[in-house]
Amino acid sequence: MDIDFLGGPQPQRGVGVVAPFDFALDRELWRWVPDGISLHLTRTPFVPVEVSLDLARLVSEHQTLREAVRALIAVEPQVVAYACTSGSFVGGLAGERAMCEAMSRAGETESGDLPSVTTSGALLEALGALGARRVAVVTPYTESVTQSLEEYLAQAGIVITGREFLGLTRHIWKVPYRDVVDMARRAVVGAADCLFISCTNLPTYDVIPQLEAELRMPVISANQVTMWSALRRLGAEAVGPYQRLLMGTQQGTSPVVPPVVPPVAPLAMAPETVPEAVSEALPPLTPPPLPPFPEQEGLN
Repeated sequence: MDIDFLGGPQPQRGVGVVAPFDFALDRELWRWVPDGISLHLTRTPFVPVEVSLDLARLVSEHQTLREAVRALIAVEPQVVAYACTSGSFVGGLAGERAMCEAMSRAGETESGDLPSVTTSGALLEALGALGARRVAVVTPYTESVTQSLEEYLAQAGIVITGREFLGLTRHIWKVPYRDVVDMARRAVVGAADCLFISCTNLPTYDVIPQLEAELRMPVISANQVTMWSALRRLGAEAVGPYQRLLMGTQQGTSPVVPPVVPPVAPLAMAPETVPEAVSEALPPLTPPPLPPFPEQEGLN
């Protein structure tokens, strides 16, 4: 049989992803990736330490990252991303930049250093694209790890308007969407420009549109900004319905208020009040009720 008509396969473009050993959300990363782009994941070696500042430092050691990148370059990715929020903010701004430099040099080819991003660097990039300087923060971490995130953002001139954290040290990927939503509602106090949901092991893809409609502000998450930033370096756009950050870049403008999410079966009513500074800056919009959130695999 003549198969010349197939004309493929097409040239591959790929994003190499270095993730911590306990990362469990490979499937969520793929949801932001457009057709024609591949993800190539590798993980850092296991260490017998629970989620903490100590673990963040261990999984982000330069030698560990260099070895992970060298394992990835066999498949020739065009960019490499370190998908760990705490591991990339624990050393502050200088530590994050040094991490990128170490990964880029480890992936050096005849054409030059391999472009690299980290989740925390992508976070600042996304906040800049949104023009957000006042941010509410949600994390699954302990208080000490959450405080380290706040210090990193403060170094970049970001003001924290509110925060909520779960205090978890393991099994973060098992947190249900409902807990993420409840934390977000409590964290948004005062005049925040944006809400950030931290940790690449915390599921967020399906809650972003609903929270944006309810809270009337951009909502960004660790996995979202990581994929958005890495794909930009390929000249590609992350995909995702009704996500303010992605809508702005797809239209070539500053992110705008998304359209109302299509009606769904009611579960809970949206809050009746919105922070005054936010409501004055945005046109009237009646947010839809939150849908029932699907059960996630692996939950006990």
